[in-house]
Amino acid sequence: MSFIQSNLIHLLAACWFAVCWGGYTRYATWKGRDTACLASVLHLYREDWMRRMLMRDNRIADASVIGNLERNASFFASSTLIILAGILTVLGASDRAVSLLADLPLVQQASQGMSEIKLLCLAMVFVYAFFTFSWCMRQYNFAAVLVGSAPMIGERHVSELERKAFALRAAKVISLAANQFNFGLRSYYFGMAMLCWFISPWLFMLMSTGVVLVLYRREFHSDVLEVMVYTPTEAPVVEPAKENLA
Repeated sequence: MSFIQSNLIHLLAACWFAVCWGGYTRYATWKGRDTACLASVLHLYREDWMRRMLMRDNRIADASVIGNLERNASFFASSTLIILAGILTVLGASDRAVSLLADLPLVQQASQGMSEIKLLCLAMVFVYAFFTFSWCMRQYNFAAVLVGSAPMIGERHVSELERKAFALRAAKVISLAANQFNFGLRSYYFGMAMLCWFISPWLFMLMSTGVVLVLYRREFHSDVLEVMVYTPTEAPVVEPAKENLA
């Protein structure tokens, strides 16, 4: 029996994983163009942020916010390197890892070759995560440069149209960085689903589907999204009660 025939269910599970990840990424990008989602709503807030920044002389708080966002990406990039080191260590001792997994209950046995393929796939997921988070960090650096080059309030040679264009460009750069951070987080979610592949390919496919449902729920139907798109109505003015002097 060939390798493909003996591991057909594992290969199908890997294909389903790729369809779930790539398909949801394309679907979320397409649906977010004309539907309120976390990414589109936050982009509007970033545009407001940049417009208000141009109305302030002191931009220390704005630079601090961008620095905090960059540190979040830096934390995940560093954590990804640690995870990759662990995966490569296990890959170097794959024979012992296979024997340990075989002793665990509810674990479907797989050949050493298939186990090494699983580890390589898991490593590729986190390699992608590292490059995504590192690119996110660079884009936040670009945003910090834009904040530093923002026109001041008293600059007469800068027209209002140029200020609006600058605010839109700066908000777009920050949104691009945030999108890369979001892609990196998705790789963590799907990496967690891939861990189930070592237990069972059926569980792997189930968890891949579950990750898509969780991501869709959070991106398009979460409570925080409802709060951010909520427009409060004007509260009625209540006349104070007049004091009875009788």
